[in-house]
Amino acid sequence: MLFTKLAEYLQKLEGTASRNEMTVILAELFKESSPDDARLIAYLSAGRLGPAYNSPDFGIADMSMLKALGSESKTIFNKLGDLGLVIEQIKSKTQNSKIQRNSNIKIQNVYDRLWKIAEVSGIGSQERKQELIRKLLDELDPVSAKYVVKIILGKLRTGFSDMTVLDSLSWMMAGDKSLRKNIENIYNVRADLGEVAMLVKDSKTLNFKNSNIGPEIGTPVLMAKAERASNSAEIWERNGECAVEYKLDGLRIQAHISKSQILNSNIQINSKLQNSNIKLFSRGLENVGHMYPDICAGLAEQVKEDCIVEGEMIAVDKNGKVLAFNKTMNRKRKYGIEDKILEIPMKIFLFDVLWLKNKSLINLPNNKRWECLEKLVKKGEIVELMPRIIAKSTNEIDEFFQKSLKEGMEGIVAKRLDAPYTPGNRDFSWIKMKTTLDSVDVVVMGYSVGEGKRTGFGIGEFLVGVYEPKSDKFLTVSKVGSGATDAEWVKLRKELEKLKVDKKPERYDVAKQYEQNFWVRPQLVLEIVANEISVSPGHTSGYGLRFPRLISWREKKPEDATTVSEIKSMYTSIRMAGEN
Repeated sequence: MLFTKLAEYLQKLEGTASRNEMTVILAELFKESSPDDARLIAYLSAGRLGPAYNSPDFGIADMSMLKALGSESKTIFNKLGDLGLVIEQIKSKTQNSKIQRNSNIKIQNVYDRLWKIAEVSGIGSQERKQELIRKLLDELDPVSAKYVVKIILGKLRTGFSDMTVLDSLSWMMAGDKSLRKNIENIYNVRADLGEVAMLVKDSKTLNFKNSNIGPEIGTPVLMAKAERASNSAEIWERNGECAVEYKLDGLRIQAHISKSQILNSNIQINSKLQNSNIKLFSRGLENVGHMYPDICAGLAEQVKEDCIVEGEMIAVDKNGKVLAFNKTMNRKRKYGIEDKILEIPMKIFLFDVLWLKNKSLINLPNNKRWECLEKLVKKGEIVELMPRIIAKSTNEIDEFFQKSLKEGMEGIVAKRLDAPYTPGNRDFSWIKMKTTLDSVDVVVMGYSVGEGKRTGFGIGEFLVGVYEPKSDKFLTVSKVGSGATDAEWVKLRKELEKLKVDKKPERYDVAKQYEQNFWVRPQLVLEIVANEISVSPGHTSGYGLRFPRLISWREKKPEDATTVSEIKSMYTSIRMAGEN
């Protein structure tokens, strides 16, 4: 496919706010593509060169792009405020027959050249990037050039989510969304939209129901999620005899380990370790392995076979006792890692294995996967198995729960013994129980300027929402203006500045009374706790949080935030507990 064809479709996508229209437009685009092009289209239409966990940063800011676009670009930019529109206008004035002839550049060609731009590094890299950008833009038509600039700057805003892409693939195959769930099951097992698009496009049949596509080492599996319970009776009613594990307040990690490719098993703890054979994926699908070389070293030493395992990574003191969540978060950094390793050591407590020795285990029952995990891990200082019992009564669940609290844990997770691993899904095969009013993971939607002391911060409060999977939208649940230190307000403003968009995203459902000074794209997930959950006609979720306070930043995708149904369930549980 020619890149100009992709650019035409991107222009159509930018011109509509309807999710259904976006679905049909994307379906038409995928229908015209080859399987290989479908993979690239999935990445480029999202403004990336790969899946979220493996897409390079171009390292080009507006000022550097202005230099690449030429002397007249600054004047036009001051009027338009959009460098994509700037290059489109410049090229529309100067377009000639030579440029028109050269507009038959294929998507693969543009994609390869964008990778080369991203890979340029070292002394003089900005000048070399600018030269490569100029050469590429010279060969493109105005509309294609506009979207290349937007992709490089990370400012392509088509307004659709991963779920819309999955809908469009179903529409391409069946003319409706009837295959969406089957295609989503593939995505849940291999969270790479490009690969999923290629697999679906290459399919010779419409039957995805019995897909034999399983996990693949190096590609994250969307993590299973737990439902909530307020007491052991609820757990017992649903699961009966079950496994019960500690719930740690750390960072959930999915580790992909290629033991067979690690030539030197005696890996030294060094921040320069970029071991491509050990990947640590967060819930937000970020590969954070380079930030935790001590964990990578422990896994290389203590795990016996190639595998995909899951666990909770947490900071500990010199005696191995778990520390507060803020200590764990203090370890996440790009620089000064060696010093922090000595100051704040880490451990990882494993609780599941999804793939082992080239074989998927996700369909095995939980107790069988646990047996595999026990045999997989050697004793050592970094890697341990999550503390776990088989509870044969509510009393045993309660006793283990109290024990977990005494040892500084958040609570427990009860797991049905015969349940398979359910990638990307939340169901009652896993049930979590905590001691206090459960926190809520919310998506920051926008913010308003501050008053008084916070005028200097540029932010006084922010609007947060929860996720509605059925509509793929975010619905408001609260405004938050407390619980953060001065330093956290400054940090929050800096992060939100990076996410700021010109208008309210189409995926936001917000009542007029909660309109914000500034809107941000759905990316930042925060943990909030409140004194009470109440019915709220003003908030589009139908519920509100009274006296909400910021607790922590979460390593999650926005679609993994608390859902509307969870908020409703929490409200109902708290109300019933109060009546009792």
